[in-house]
This record gives sequence, structure tokens and C-alpha cells, in this order.
Amino acid sequence: MILHSLASGQDSHGWRTPVDCVRANELCAAESSCSSRYRTLRQCLAGRDRNTMLANKECQAALEVLQESPLYDCRCKRGMKKELQCLQIYWSIHFGLTEGEEFYEASPYEPVTSRLSDIFRLASIFSGMDPATNSKSNHCLDAAKACNLNDNCKRLRSVYISTCSKEISATEHCNRRKCHKALRQFFDRVPSEYTYRLLFCSCKDQACAERRRQTIVPSCSYEDKEKPNCLDLRNMCRTDHLCRSRLADFHTNCQVSFQSLTSCPGDNYQACLGSYAGIIGFDMTPNYIDSSIASITVSPWCSCRGSGNMEEECEKFLRDFTENPCLRNAIQAFGNGTDVNLSPKNPSQPVTLPPKTEKSPALPDDINDSNTIYDTSVITTCTSVQEHGPKLIKSKEHSLCFSETQLPTDIMPDQKTFVDQKASGSRHSARGILSALPFLLMKLAL
Repeated sequence: MILHSLASGQDSHGWRTPVDCVRANELCAAESSCSSRYRTLRQCLAGRDRNTMLANKECQAALEVLQESPLYDCRCKRGMKKELQCLQIYWSIHFGLTEGEEFYEASPYEPVTSRLSDIFRLASIFSGMDPATNSKSNHCLDAAKACNLNDNCKRLRSVYISTCSKEISATEHCNRRKCHKALRQFFDRVPSEYTYRLLFCSCKDQACAERRRQTIVPSCSYEDKEKPNCLDLRNMCRTDHLCRSRLADFHTNCQVSFQSLTSCPGDNYQACLGSYAGIIGFDMTPNYIDSSIASITVSPWCSCRGSGNMEEECEKFLRDFTENPCLRNAIQAFGNGTDVNLSPKNPSQPVTLPPKTEKSPALPDDINDSNTIYDTSVITTCTSVQEHGPKLIKSKEHSLCFSETQLPTDIMPDQKTFVDQKASGSRHSARGILSALPFLLMKLAL
């Protein structure tokens, strides 16, 4: 189909590059067969569930044709001008493709390609975030000060704070709908280098952690008189195209991956943190459950009480927030000002070592990038230094006697070799004696 190849931008391998759904809809409307099938599908979906719709042969035929149209592969961009319209078009197709109520739904948004390190490089304000050099600083307070120096951040933050803090009546604490809208505008329109600092600032004391918890004015945006069931909250969220999309995006980017170094899909902390921030301002709004500095735990305002035979599914849904190593690692990495180092596409050639020696384990570029706590005890890999002194396996270039503190767990791909400094010093001393030998021989001859 010419329309599909133009919209999808197929390359020589036949892979289809998604276009945004608003544009895909325009291309479909320009072709009579596509537009008529799309109208049929919309009528089929009106007031019917998936099984009822697919029982109708005309509806089924329309869906099969549209799977070959640009609408099938279309995606949306968070914060785009016509985001809601784009998402409505996306779900009008994909509602008919899903097998009922799936636990995880695919994200309708374009994949995130940026990383935390990109944010660190772009934002000079992060220069004071290094915990090693500024450990006594309240990073959450610093984040608020940085926001106030940016006109857009200051204005939109003031709007949501005043909106969420405004008491309506003695019985109504605030207008939650307006509060949520103001929060969405803040997190969608203010750059991540400001919003992330407010949401994910690292804390060394309880006062700082409480400031972090209060960032979204939880008394209005988060807490309520009763905690609803989490599955009921999820079902309510999925009736709204925007909330459903943000939740699907969170699951896509923060779902625990056991094939990655960080537990995050694609080892992308930025994608997870961005999708987490994206669900703030909806019924599914998450927040820190307390001001503890010992651990980081976030959750929507819900519980699994009253789940009946769905309790296992409910607990699984809740654990994606409360016990999610990907999300926790991403928050900690941002607070520490670090990002994961990925394997280079063209790794350097391994160093050639003498026979019958063991290779030294790979070392991370920055030990602070890892959450692993290394053992500080010194155990030499050679014979005991105390008893015999270090026995060195020498080559022309390397000395291969290391302590265990010099050999951290092999978690990073970049290979580095530690050279024993004492051995190096011995080698330099030997060279010095050899260079002085001709001079001594001349003196003896005289």
C-alpha cells in the first residue's frame, strides 16, 4: 500500500518508522478505502466490548484492513500540541487489538532516547549536586531555589502550589481536579533539569525528605479520606485516554527487566523517571509514602483490601511502585548525579598477558555509579604479603599482584588494568641501578 509506505517511512529492511497519530489520521482520511474502514471501526467500538465487536464480520474486516494502514504504527509525543487527539486516535485502533483488559499495555508514546547523562550535561545547575563535595547541603531546598531562578519554572510552580493549597470550603479541602491540571502543566512544560531536582532530590536528613514528599502538595493531589482498591483505581484511570496512556508508558519504561544491569528496560533511567513524572496529576498520582531517608518507597494512594480473588493481581500491580528496583535505582542515580555506563559498540582490544596468569576483572569507570557495596578488607591474590612479601608475575609491561579492593565485581564492560605501585617503584629502582653501572665500572678502571 503506497499510503502506508509513505506514512511509515519504510527502509530497505522493511521496518516501519511510526508517525504521529494525528498525521496518520490525515493520511488515512485522504484515501477513501482507509477512511471508510476507519469510520466503520469507530462505529463498531461505540458502546461495545471487544468480543461483541469482533463477532461482527464487517467490524473484523475493517480492523484487519486498518492493521495495514499508517494508523496501526502511529505514536504520540508527550506534551505535543494535540496530545489528547493523538491518543484518542491511537486507542481507537488499539482498543480493538488488545485481548480484553491486559495487565500491561504498550505505551502509545514514542520511545525515549535521551538519558540522565544528557540532562546532567545540559544543566549547569547540577554542578553543585555532587554529594561528595556538598554533603551538608539540602538538595531539595537547592532545587526550589534553582526553580525560582527560572521564570517558567517559578511561575508554573507558584500556580500549582496556590491552586492545590486553596481551601474551597470547610468540607472541601481543595479542588483536586484543578490541582491535578496545574501539576500536569508544570511537569509537561518545565524542563526535566528543574522538575527532576524537585521530585528526586537526594536527602541526608528527615527535614529534606519531608520537603521532597511535600513537592506535589500531597494533601490535595495525593491523599484522600479513604484508600480505594488499586485495581479499581487502575480501571478508573483506563477510562481516560490521557491517564491510560501515562500509566501504560510507566509500565513500559519502569517494568523490571532481569536482562539489564540496572533492572530498567534498555538501562534507561531517564525513560523511567520521565514516565513516573508523567502520571503525576492524575487519579493514579504516586508519591513518597513517608519522609524516611533509610529507604525510598513510592506508591499511588490505594490498597489491595477488598480485592477478593483478584488480590494477587492487585498486589502485583502495587509492587510495580512500592518494590520496583528499576524505579528505586533510577531515583537514587539521579539524586547521586550519576548514570549507568553502557557497553561501547566497539570495545577495545584485550591486553595480551603472559601464560598461566588470570585476567584482572573489569572495573567500572566510576565506582560511584554502582549500588554495590564493596568489601574493604584487603586480601591479596598473591601469596600472603605478611609472610613472604608479594610474589609478582612480571612481564615487560604489567605487574599482576592485586588486592581484592583493587578487583571489584565485574559489572562494567570497560577493561582496565591496575598496576601495583610498589612493584612499579621496584622496577624504576632496578632501572636506576642499571643506568649507573657503566659509571661505576669507569671509576674502577681508573
